[in-house]
Parts: sequence; C-alpha cells; structure tokens
Amino acid sequence: MPEYVYRAITKQGQIVRNKVEESSKNTLVQKLKHNDLLPIEVLQVSYTGRRRRANKKNIVDIDDIMQTANSASIFQGKAGSRPSTREKLNLILAAGQKITTRDIIVFTQNFYLLKKANFNNIHALSTLINSTENLSFRGVLEDILAGVEAGEYMYTTMEYYSNIFPYIYINMIKVGELSGSLTTSLEQAVKYLDDTTNRNRKIKSILIPNIVQFFAILALLLVGTWFVLPAIEDVFVQMGSSVTLPDITLWFMDFLDMLSIYWYIPVGILAIIVVLIVGYINTPKGKYNWHYFKYKAPIFGRLIFGIDFSRLMRAMLLNLQNGMRIQESLEVSKSVVKNYVMLSIVETSINNILVGASWIEPFERSGLCTAMELEMLKIGMQTDLAEMMEKLLDYMDIDIQQSLDKIMKVLPEISYLFVGILLIFLVVVVLVPCIQLYMGNWLIEAMGV
Repeated sequence: MPEYVYRAITKQGQIVRNKVEESSKNTLVQKLKHNDLLPIEVLQVSYTGRRRRANKKNIVDIDDIMQTANSASIFQGKAGSRPSTREKLNLILAAGQKITTRDIIVFTQNFYLLKKANFNNIHALSTLINSTENLSFRGVLEDILAGVEAGEYMYTTMEYYSNIFPYIYINMIKVGELSGSLTTSLEQAVKYLDDTTNRNRKIKSILIPNIVQFFAILALLLVGTWFVLPAIEDVFVQMGSSVTLPDITLWFMDFLDMLSIYWYIPVGILAIIVVLIVGYINTPKGKYNWHYFKYKAPIFGRLIFGIDFSRLMRAMLLNLQNGMRIQESLEVSKSVVKNYVMLSIVETSINNILVGASWIEPFERSGLCTAMELEMLKIGMQTDLAEMMEKLLDYMDIDIQQSLDKIMKVLPEISYLFVGILLIFLVVVVLVPCIQLYMGNWLIEAMGV
C-alpha cells in the first residue's frame, strides 16, 4: 500500500505533518477533510511490500526523518519552533477564507492560459496550486489534482464541490474533457462567469437602490401611521375641532390595528401558500411547469431560454468539431443546461435520431425557438451543420444582448412604479393630515370663526 507524507491545517490553525499508509492520494485527502484537517500538501514517499532500494548518496531519506518527527510539533516546516500569535491568527483567518466567484474566475483564466501553453492537467493544476493564496481554495484544487493523478476527470471531483463551482461551470468542464477540447471549454467557462457576474452586477445596481428606497418609504408610512397620526387626532379632539382625518387615513389606521391583533392569520395563510407552492415545485410535474414558466415568463423568459439554448448549441458545436455524431453530441451537451423543459426536448431529439426522425422537430414543436433559429439548423443539416451553428451562435449572441438591453430598460420603470405607488399612498395617508395641521384650518373652525 502506498505511503504518503502530508501537511494539513487543523481547526485551531496549527500545521501538522505526518506519514500514513493509504490506498490512494484522493482517499487520503477525503479522510483528512473528514477529520477536520485542511490538506496543504500530500506526497507519496514509498510503496510498502516492495523491496527497499539503497539510499542515494548525499540525499536525506524522508522515511528516516518521519520515524523520529513529532507531527504535532512541526510548524511551517520548522521542527521544534513555535509560531507567534500573529502567525497563528493568520493561519486561522487563511484557513477560513471564503471561496468567491472571483477566485474561480482567476483560476479558470490562469488554467486556460496554461492549457494554451500546452501544459497537461497535472502540471497546470500543480502550478496554480502553488500560486493560490486562498488556503480553502488551494485545498479544493489539491483534491482535484489528486483525482486527476488517480486517473479521474476533473469534473468528477468538482461535482463534490457543487457549493463552490456552479452547475453549468462543472458541466462545461465535463463537455471539454469528454470531447477532448478542454481549452475551448475553459475559454467558454471564463466567458460564462464574466457574463453572469456582469449581468448580476447590472441587475443589482438597478434593484438594490429601489428596494432600499421602497422599504424606507414603507417604514416611514408605518411610523407615521402608528405615531404621528394618533398625535394629530389627539390635537383635534383637545381643541374641540370637528375636523377629522381623511377617510383613507382612518381606514388604514384601523387596518393596521386589526393587523397587529390578528397578525398570525395572514402570516399563517402566507406560510401555507409558500409551503404548497414549494411542495408543488419539488414534484416532477411541478418542477417541469415551473421551468416552463421561466421560459414563457414576461420580460425575463426570452432571455433565460436564449441563454440555455445558446449554451446547448455551443456545447454541441464543440463536440461536432471534435468528430462526435449528433446523437453523441446531444447526449454529452445536455448536461450544460439545468432546465427540465430543455432536457426533455433534448431527450426527445435523441429518441428521434434512434427511430430515424428529425432531431430538430422537438425544438420546433416546443414553440420556444424562433423561426430564424430553426431555419438555420435545418439549412445546416443540408449543408455543414458545424459551420451553420457558428452563424447561429453569432445571431443568438446579438439576440441575447438585445433581450438584456430591453430588461435593463424596463426593470427601472417597473421598480419605479412600485416605489411611486407607495410614495403616493404615503402622501395621501400621512402627509395630507400633517399639511392640514400645519395650515391651521382646523383651529379656525374650532374657534367658531
């Protein structure tokens, strides 16, 4: 059984080193993590059961060192020395670093550059691990490297880290590895991460200020109704004025009073509705209908479908260019989408190929693809499908950008509408009585003038 020397970080930030026997490097990494140890380095030093070779001259034997070394007393490669408080704090902070999208983007960009320079996967991963400062991410990359060294694909280890690597990203790497075009898949993965990050940033820049403004106005409305309006009403009563607050103001005050007493009724109804909706969506039929709604939803529907369809066609193109047949290409490429509707269309297309029918027909019958997209695929089947798919992707990139531009234009208007309605309600319910009090008409009426 192979013997390994490893360095790992404990939960307390202490670096330990030890020599163990294990069936494979990947298994050892998994066991270390299961025991709350974050691997930094795992090296195979020997294989038990084989005849020991004579030691080379002028080379220190690692086995002799590890027989006498106390792993608990080895810090940062220095036996017998104790780390300072600052070093311990840095190790603890480093061990708990959060892995961000930016870390994944930088890793993918660097990995892509190394692959373009004809690095093999092991060499490229080893190089990137040595230059990765985030210890948490370094441990993940070491686990991926261990899997590659054991003869596995990268994506098989990435699937264990679905909370770190996005689903689409993992399957882009899968398509690249299975088709033998990992470099091209990495380039597409970089574009996917950049586009997703930029799109989310734009949407957040529009929504967050309006959401903050909406809740600020809502808080002002509630505070005014609960504290300011009762004070104004008391002034009217004390001065003997017959002036009353507007009807809509009185109605809203009564509504809030009733809500504060029987708050559990609407909360319970809302909770039941949410549970029913979530439970329905988690059923196969419910999930399919929910995913279909995403494609047909106003404003966002066309964009969501366009992105998924473009991603599927791009993966298919990559496989076709590497000599795969259409059926094999569809089978491998379907993993780059997550939507049940798209997956069912792809499965139907594969079944059509098996019975000798057109694989484009299910996309046509779905009613989701445009006439231009379908016609380009049909022409591609009669001429050169890969070449026509390249043109189709260029067309879809323009269409996706136009859809995104429309959303960026409509989204502020929708958010302004909700904020505006709430602002008008605030003016009518709270500010009108305040203005009435300020103008003093109620005081003139109270004095009989």
